Amino acid sequence: MKTLVAAVVTAGLVATPAPTPDGLTQSLDPNQREATGRAVLEQGHVDLGPRYRDGKWTIQVHDGTVAPPVWRQPSDVVLRVRDAAVERVPDDPTYAFLGQQPGTPVHVVPQTQNPEVVWLGWNTQDPGVLSGIGRGVTMNLLGVQGPGSVIVYLQSGNLGAPQVLWNSTLPYPQPLWVDTNTHTHANWIFTKPGVYLVAVEITADLAAGGQVSGRSVLRLAVGDGTSVDEAFATQYTAGLPTGAASATPTAVAAADPGGAGSGGGGSGGTLPVVIGVAAVAFAGVVLLVLARGARARRRAADEQLGGSA
Repeated sequence: MKTLVAAVVTAGLVATPAPTPDGLTQSLDPNQREATGRAVLEQGHVDLGPRYRDGKWTIQVHDGTVAPPVWRQPSDVVLRVRDAAVERVPDDPTYAFLGQQPGTPVHVVPQTQNPEVVWLGWNTQDPGVLSGIGRGVTMNLLGVQGPGSVIVYLQSGNLGAPQVLWNSTLPYPQPLWVDTNTHTHANWIFTKPGVYLVAVEITADLAAGGQVSGRSVLRLAVGDGTSVDEAFATQYTAGLPTGAASATPTAVAAADPGGAGSGGGGSGGTLPVVIGVAAVAFAGVVLLVLARGARARRRAADEQLGGSA
């Protein structure tokens, strides 16, 4: 098992896309089909993202593990994070951010592709989205149901401070601003094996006026011993935060094009990971996020959580 490498956390969260060399450069076919039937995705390129077709706004999974790529409904997909993703938390106080003891194994879906692990990111590149909305979307983490914590962050290639995007140990909602035509991959940390359901909402202002919004649940089976059937069968029951519409979206600083954020070829699982700061700095980040004024607007989503987007 590999060991995580420590770095320092900053308070600034900004959502501009990382530069797009090699593995992150892509454009989506407007005629890309939507596949049906259940799919278990455990290796290769996968993105979460909005689609806008015939006036309907949905959240779907862009499956690049097949050729040509297809779109899938989140309710039809389980992302399987194999034990090839396991790394150990180092004996370093900066990893207090994870809330785990040194030596604890955690599953890591890395920002830079590991060919043995599903490569999970997000995009706002659907042609209907590009032509139909304004300058971007708000991706909102509404809740996480699972046996452990989920932490998502970006790390620049020059070993600069990691930028934490979502952290299931903090209050919800956790909104993130994403520009249109963005394709980004980040580090996903799962602190325990098991089934995880991640409730998300994506909202946007239409170029012609008005708003669109959708909610869905991303399903993950973390660890070789976790049942895929259980992941499909488990229902999201964790509830939703009040005031999800009024939280202020934040954003993430772009990663260095020459390093971990480049996402090009596989890294053989080596993760330029990192997290951390001392407890005081971490508390400052939390207070800063909670103190931001409410600005985001949205219409109530019509979709039910746990079903299709």
